[in-house]
Amino acid sequence: MNESKNDEMSINVGGKILKRGHTTGTCAAAASKAAAEMLLTGKTVKTVSILTPKGIRLSLDVEDAEINDGNVKCAVRKDGGDDIDVTHGSLVYSAVSLSAEGITVDGGTGVGRVTKKGLDQPVGNAAINRVPRNMIVEALEDVRGNLNYNGGFDVIISIPEGVELAEKTFNPRLGIIGGISVLGTSGIVEPMSEKAIVDTIKAEMRVRKEEGSDTLLVVPGNYGAGYVEAIDGLDPESAVKCSNYIGETLDYAAELEFKNLLLIGNLGKLVKLAGGIMNTHSRESGSRMEILAANSALVDASNEVLKNIMASVSTDDALYYINEAGLIGGVMKIISEKAEYNMNVRTGNTVRCGTIMFSSEYGLIGRSPSSDDLLNELGGKIL
Repeated sequence: MNESKNDEMSINVGGKILKRGHTTGTCAAAASKAAAEMLLTGKTVKTVSILTPKGIRLSLDVEDAEINDGNVKCAVRKDGGDDIDVTHGSLVYSAVSLSAEGITVDGGTGVGRVTKKGLDQPVGNAAINRVPRNMIVEALEDVRGNLNYNGGFDVIISIPEGVELAEKTFNPRLGIIGGISVLGTSGIVEPMSEKAIVDTIKAEMRVRKEEGSDTLLVVPGNYGAGYVEAIDGLDPESAVKCSNYIGETLDYAAELEFKNLLLIGNLGKLVKLAGGIMNTHSRESGSRMEILAANSALVDASNEVLKNIMASVSTDDALYYINEAGLIGGVMKIISEKAEYNMNVRTGNTVRCGTIMFSSEYGLIGRSPSSDDLLNELGGKIL
């Protein structure tokens, strides 16, 4: 990939110069443009220029070109820059053929199909999002104008590795079957961007809303999903995985007008909610032992117990001392109540929130005041 003269493909992140990349949508549009040019001229195209929605123009290498009678197929390789994901290095193919009029875009091998409402594309469509579709159309309109062609194009986007890669993504949970999505809102991959993660969480929440749910079940990740399996009547597959982005999840739950939200997870993350911390990544905040110690002091933990908590390296280590002092019930009651209060405040009290907290060592340790009612809403029951 040839970068622009003013090095727009580099960015300063925290004092470190990192490389931007380009999205699968950019690859699809660039490959489509190159294929259309070869189809109309009969000449091989080795590099193709594409303007991204971000306003950055890229010159991308064209690979594996195949000129047939009536259609041309070629590929552009995905480059995630310094924000490498599962699609980094994959070839995104476009097969272009002539038609009488208009431009149609569909997905082939390795591009998923939408099977649930609430996503960017309607049910039945290939999972090629709106912006990449627009990029493909604009690129082909550019070719049509430059080469004085008045007819149309039929485009099929494929990603041979897509079926295998999809197993490493959220796509099956979102109801995108048979491959990956062709994505990108700016055409550019920003290094160390958290936007893609949050966008995926939001997409899954929209699916739940379109399915008619008023009560949202949320877990931070696989540990939380494991706890859900231990609760009779709950389906782990119905839980939205919010990663560390609890605050953003609560914000979007309010925006989508969910009535209820139940968060189930490990104390190691959720204890931070009692301190009003809504991004639970260790990079954003520590404070787990401080929160445990402060709330243990409220139930008259001794100085020795408090010192041991502060010296602990994990919440399970800290729980050992709390449990030995016979205080785990009282401490967790306060922490669960505070977590629920702070979650409700985050939504502006528009969503009734509750939480259930587990420990890998001690099992179920905390249930906020609303958790039982929310479990009932979800059809669950703690035996």
